[in-house]
Amino acid sequence: MYLAPEARIADYESKGWWRGITVDELLKETLAGDHAELAVIDPSNREALDGVAPGRLTWEEFDERIDRLAASFHQLGLRKDDRIVAQLPNTIDAVLTLFASARLGLILSPVVMQYRKHELGHVFEKVEPAAFVTIPSFHDFDQAALGTQLCKAHGAQLLMFGDAPDGATSLDDAMQDADRDALARYRAENPVSAGEVFTICWTSGTESQPKGVPRNHNHWVLNGDVMVEATAMKSGDTILNPFPLVNIGSIGGLMMPWLRCGGTVVLHHPFDVGVFLTQLQQEKVSYTIAPPAVLGALLKQPELLEKFDLSALRTVGSGSAPLSPWLIEGWKERYGIEIANIFGSNEGASLFSNLQSVPDPVERARYFPRFGARDADWDGMTATIMDSRLVDPATEEEITEPGKVGELRLGGPMIFDGYWRAPEMNATAFDSEGYYRTGDLFEIAGPGNRFYQFQGRSKEIIMRGGVNISPAELDDLIVGQPQIKEAATVGVPDERLGERIAVAVVPHEGEEPKLEDITAWLEARDIAIFKRPEFLVIVDALPRNAMNKVVRDELREMVVARL
Repeated sequence: MYLAPEARIADYESKGWWRGITVDELLKETLAGDHAELAVIDPSNREALDGVAPGRLTWEEFDERIDRLAASFHQLGLRKDDRIVAQLPNTIDAVLTLFASARLGLILSPVVMQYRKHELGHVFEKVEPAAFVTIPSFHDFDQAALGTQLCKAHGAQLLMFGDAPDGATSLDDAMQDADRDALARYRAENPVSAGEVFTICWTSGTESQPKGVPRNHNHWVLNGDVMVEATAMKSGDTILNPFPLVNIGSIGGLMMPWLRCGGTVVLHHPFDVGVFLTQLQQEKVSYTIAPPAVLGALLKQPELLEKFDLSALRTVGSGSAPLSPWLIEGWKERYGIEIANIFGSNEGASLFSNLQSVPDPVERARYFPRFGARDADWDGMTATIMDSRLVDPATEEEITEPGKVGELRLGGPMIFDGYWRAPEMNATAFDSEGYYRTGDLFEIAGPGNRFYQFQGRSKEIIMRGGVNISPAELDDLIVGQPQIKEAATVGVPDERLGERIAVAVVPHEGEEPKLEDITAWLEARDIAIFKRPEFLVIVDALPRNAMNKVVRDELREMVVARL
């Protein structure tokens, strides 16, 4: 299935920006070249996640397991361009599902484990999957029951790793008898092209429901090249992946560069500082990612870090919130570890400050090189392939001088081709020159005006622990609570998570809603736990503009003042 125009594919491939190979072909390149012995290592606590003992696969075992799973999918009737939704913890099975989908030519739509009926129902309606891939249970939640209900309602197969209930198929069993020769014949007759859609990941914005972000094989292969440049990864590096395989941060930021370098990827789930540090030491990890709050908290606990040998760790990628010079300087001076400042989005936004491009730690914390700007020269592949500019969102005039805040607009082969089945969103997602409207506010700054400095988000999303949460979605749900007349949610600052969710409510006369009333209301509607507010403020009225829209910046100030 193609979403990228034929002319764009031909243009980018002729320039060498898109390599014209699929993710599976990149895997075959890695297998044929020099690579580490081990490909993938399970979380050390996997048994607590899904009851399966942790595993380790060599690259050859990994390839065979991928082939067996792809053959199982084919034997179960799945065909090229079929969509599948996967809700899996960060284990080897999730990695196998990603690459088996690439081999058969399926379109994979991965979702976080926290999604419940509300979020999954929206994904199923949009994607219309042929199958749902999950596990029987997770943290005492009955995944099988939810999967059975969704698949029955939407006419999808229920496929499970582990023991499958009646009406579902065990992929573990299917892989034992998979016809790999039939798979090979089918693939020869139905080749996958690099310009075809491979994944649909989900992101939240100001809209009331998550948006599907399709990316093709070319996008993902290029993503690996960009991240190798951003993080200075080396051939055979061991990478620790603490994020589930559901978005560009994990798939593009870790899995694709791991594949590109032929190293070893160590999986981690859920995030646990003790397990994280232990894995860094035991597996001799050279690169990982962590949010600024975690890096800052660890830096303030030297007595904890002294218990672990982190000498193999060269670089840590961080982002999702502004970094501080203190943090970058501290990790470098005390432990010899470089922090790469990375800004990105599922849509393909990508800016980074690393040791090579911005050696000064103060500048690296504050600024991003203006890659792709017409009046700023930078070396490297990313700067060459990217187009960027700042635009006054009120006037649409381009900003070329420092001292004025504008919206970052991006173009080039990293940027997606439009949201999945959302023409109304796509009509406003790109500007008149074809640049993607990121919704993020920057200013031209730094020495020689060669940098962008982050100033905030023009979109109203809440960023909790690196995950985007739509306030509009929560508003629509909460306002139905019987005690409430009006409600609006905002993000409030938090040192550990970046932001937490607060809700301001205008109650009906005589009502006194409590926070637990709101969370119980959302729980009854199967809303993911991470979306439920953690603070409640009672207000007489919500601040609104002349168009009767809630002014969230003003509301945020009101809420913070009362917490």
